[in-house]
Amino acid sequence: MRYDANAEATLHRLFGLSRSQVERVITAALGKRRKEGAFGEVYFQAGSSQTLIWDLERLTTTRWEVTSGASVRAVLGDKFGFAYTNDPTAPNLVKAAKRANAIMEYGQESGSQPIEGENRNHNLYRIDNSPIAVSLKDKIALLKECDAAARAVDPRIENVRVSLQIEDTTIVIAPSIGDIIVDVRPLIRLDVSCIAADGTRRENGHVGGGGRHEFDYFQRNELWRQMAVDAAKQAIASLSAEPGPVGEMTVVLGNGWPGILLHEAVGHGLEGDFNRKGTSAFSSMMGEMVASPLCTVIDKGTMPGRRGSLDVDDEGNPTQDTVLIENGRLVGYMQDRMNASLMKSKLTGNGRRESYKYAPMPRMTNTMLVGGSSTHEEIIASVDRGVYAEQFGGGQVDITSGKFTFSATTAYLIENGKLTKPIKGATLIGNGPEAMRRISMVGNNMAMDLGIGTCGKNGQGVPVGVGMPTVRIDGITVGGIS
Repeated sequence: MRYDANAEATLHRLFGLSRSQVERVITAALGKRRKEGAFGEVYFQAGSSQTLIWDLERLTTTRWEVTSGASVRAVLGDKFGFAYTNDPTAPNLVKAAKRANAIMEYGQESGSQPIEGENRNHNLYRIDNSPIAVSLKDKIALLKECDAAARAVDPRIENVRVSLQIEDTTIVIAPSIGDIIVDVRPLIRLDVSCIAADGTRRENGHVGGGGRHEFDYFQRNELWRQMAVDAAKQAIASLSAEPGPVGEMTVVLGNGWPGILLHEAVGHGLEGDFNRKGTSAFSSMMGEMVASPLCTVIDKGTMPGRRGSLDVDDEGNPTQDTVLIENGRLVGYMQDRMNASLMKSKLTGNGRRESYKYAPMPRMTNTMLVGGSSTHEEIIASVDRGVYAEQFGGGQVDITSGKFTFSATTAYLIENGKLTKPIKGATLIGNGPEAMRRISMVGNNMAMDLGIGTCGKNGQGVPVGVGMPTVRIDGITVGGIS
């Protein structure tokens, strides 16, 4: 474990700890197993978050939370011990370390060796002014402006709900291998939800966005106004939506947020732990064709300001741009340190955790399908009859089989190469690897989502990004409502 002056100063300022105290914690966690390849880290977290909600034309919620804590992990082979404390004093950390060591010792050893990470510095979200320090008056003004802009779209907008979430978190990672890392992580998110009513129906519309930015991110080019207007238009369009066709048919996915289907149906199956255990639909398929030759999929943790981006992952390893599928062929998995060690694979900087209360595991950052050569208009024009899914809501996927179900919140019927009427209740049902093989056209309009993704896995949620161009998939089962 190597230190620099800034890291030591941050440790002392936030947690009152010295270098020697942290080194004693690592020693207690690994014990005699360090010489046998055991590794681990002390993970510190300190920060604050704020949530404001504007509803029914008034401020209804103001919530402020402060977080401080640390955890200790000890890993040997495929077994690890983990313990945390919300009072990270030196005595409490030593107790946590001894507990982690005892849990690790109880497990069976597999004899793998830790992998040294590459030292590479990112600077993806350095900001001058923390968004959480902006005055409450300015934050409330933003919420009110969103409300007014959405209501101005159409008198049928019955209500507008606007929420603002801001986080400012400092992470200190003291690993047994490599350098101590300090990462200050801002995160901001704005959501606008609208309800439209016409006397017989009430429908919803929602747009959200954000990332690792300063507060004025939403003021640039009046992004807040566009979000509010788009949410209102979604709700209004839904008032005239009718049940769509059902059965197997051609489906066109819009660019940006529909990449959530790629994230769920394909991305999770390419995380290292599922493949090491043989529980992924992609297990033992390295080097094989698992998608259309038109498809290249990348997990890109280095995109400046993106919601899923990190300078380092939660083990202290620099995030990377990891090619997962190249021209349809499976070429890589996303790895944390433990799974990379066990699979004798390279680290990819994908070890992530929700907070100090959780151990890291392989997770996505910003996962995208690379753009192709077709235009959006050409793809729509190529379909005689099908469904255009512009935006998605919730979905489910079975990692082992690859089967997925996704609901489209905004969708249109395609007839004779043209978008016609809006439809409601469209649900896409299919198999992730099979759907990837059926992609027949890939657009040249690749876009990332606006910045709202949160990925759940084993009870942990982490911020992520998704992206894709417009794509045509030949043959997905579309369910609907009567």
